[in-house]
Amino acid sequence: MTQSNNVQHDSQLDPVTFAVLKSAFESIVDDMAYTVMRTARSPIVRDVLDYSTTMCDAKGRILAQAKTVALHLGAVPDAMEALQRHYGNDLHPGDVIIFNDPYDGGMHLPDIFMFKPIFAEQHLLGFAVVICHHCDVGGRVPGSNASDSTEIFQEGLRIPPLKLFDRGVRNKTLFDIIAKNVRLPDLVIGDLEAQLATCALGEREFVRLVGKYGVEVLEGFIVDLLDYGERLTRKAFAAWPDGIYRFTDYIDGDGFDESAIPIQVAITVTGDHIKVDFDGSSPQVRGAINSTLSFTKSATYLAVRCMLDSDVPNNAGVYRCIDVSAPEGSVLNPEFPAPVAARALTGYRVADTVLGALSRIVPERAVAAGEGGNSVVCLGGYDKTTREPFILVDMINGALGARATRDGIDAITNPSQNMSNMPVEILEATYPLLIEEYSLREDSCGAGRQRGGLGIIRQYRFLADEAILQLRSDRYEHRPYGLFGGGDAAPSRNLLSTGGDFELLPSKVTRTVHRDTVIRHEQAGGGGYGNPMMRPAAAVLADVLDGKISVPYARSGFGVVVRDGIVDEQATARLRAEHEGAPA
Repeated sequence: MTQSNNVQHDSQLDPVTFAVLKSAFESIVDDMAYTVMRTARSPIVRDVLDYSTTMCDAKGRILAQAKTVALHLGAVPDAMEALQRHYGNDLHPGDVIIFNDPYDGGMHLPDIFMFKPIFAEQHLLGFAVVICHHCDVGGRVPGSNASDSTEIFQEGLRIPPLKLFDRGVRNKTLFDIIAKNVRLPDLVIGDLEAQLATCALGEREFVRLVGKYGVEVLEGFIVDLLDYGERLTRKAFAAWPDGIYRFTDYIDGDGFDESAIPIQVAITVTGDHIKVDFDGSSPQVRGAINSTLSFTKSATYLAVRCMLDSDVPNNAGVYRCIDVSAPEGSVLNPEFPAPVAARALTGYRVADTVLGALSRIVPERAVAAGEGGNSVVCLGGYDKTTREPFILVDMINGALGARATRDGIDAITNPSQNMSNMPVEILEATYPLLIEEYSLREDSCGAGRQRGGLGIIRQYRFLADEAILQLRSDRYEHRPYGLFGGGDAAPSRNLLSTGGDFELLPSKVTRTVHRDTVIRHEQAGGGGYGNPMMRPAAAVLADVLDGKISVPYARSGFGVVVRDGIVDEQATARLRAEHEGAPA
């Protein structure tokens, strides 16, 4: 495949100025990210960090991304298309546009996009972009994120691309409509104000660069930057062997039907270009785990980007080299009015599936499956005395899979997210909860020459009178996969007790709970990499002594016999020899 004309662009910018400007844009988006964190009102944005910031050029092409929620940012190109389709040339200094409609540029309703066009002397330079997951946008359940909604109309307030500010004039009508349709208007409007402050910072810094270098230099730099991203990506793809590489992973049902939902991918490598086709994946489902095509693309770009060198910039030039397709009416490209509130789960599985296929192309860079994406525990209700609402959306981030040369990481955010677990102190101070356990889950890792990371246990005691509980998890039946002889990780589990023994709940559930109900989530771990019988016995012993794996699991998973805190070397040698002689 011949390279695009853009790649052959002759740069007029000297390397030093190029490097300075590249670093400047990366600093701007990172400063924007810190601004959101410092000014947001809701715990899901301020503490869990469910937001993203980026800068685009005048054509809507991503120039730089902050190290925020990666799954958001690959959807920005489709969102920009919606914005430009609605407004075209009707953009002016002082405008701010927001929207969240999944069928008109958005992803799911809690994620509100905000775009601020940036001008210098009436010349459109680009856009500051901030995406925040809002704690509530109305709908049938608190948090607006249920997996058991059956159509988009149940999920909350749908906002098409609308001007929140028009030439600097606040759209009071739109603010009032939003405030009247959400359960926590102070937090939602407060987070919108945080997005506004962040966009203003991005605008200020972009204009400052223009003042220093001039419009012509900045526009030349943008062309060079996107070409640079494309050039490095094509160089990487050209080193991959041509061919078609397939992989299939599964979601454990949609909350209505527990039948496995296949996500199937074929990656075709041709020269310096790849095509990622999801033909054969499940038709759209009744529950709200359907993923818009923009989100499917975003998860795909993310997975491919994980296989590239760290010096490849995160910009739209990378996307030029990747074609993504999914059948209309599928779980990865649903038809209106399919529900999509819990689509993040499907995005995580798309990333796992693409990474599984990529492991067959570049095995030395491959990562075994992580915990399956964050698990969501949502509790929403009203204080019995004051009737004030409370909404907890706790996103539990768990474990990474093992790599060719390193163990998976315990209790860390999935690479799709770059989010944080909400601190226990915040949970107990903000919500009617007592956290009875927050710990690493022993034996949750997949065995391997490099073991997977350990998942998390989070146990809550509910202290108010009544609430709606929503649980969205996965990896019950289809555990996080290992690679190249590595073992699968332990499955996740949801448990609930109303005073007696724990009952095992489905992976996705909505139900009413009352005071002193105990909710326990045991998250899956990460898959292993390589033959576990090749793991050094000393490393296995260290994990036993640290309480990460048990003595029985050391024996069954790794062939290491531990007695009285030391390795029985003779018994270990015999056991591992038996494993080597076992049929594959």
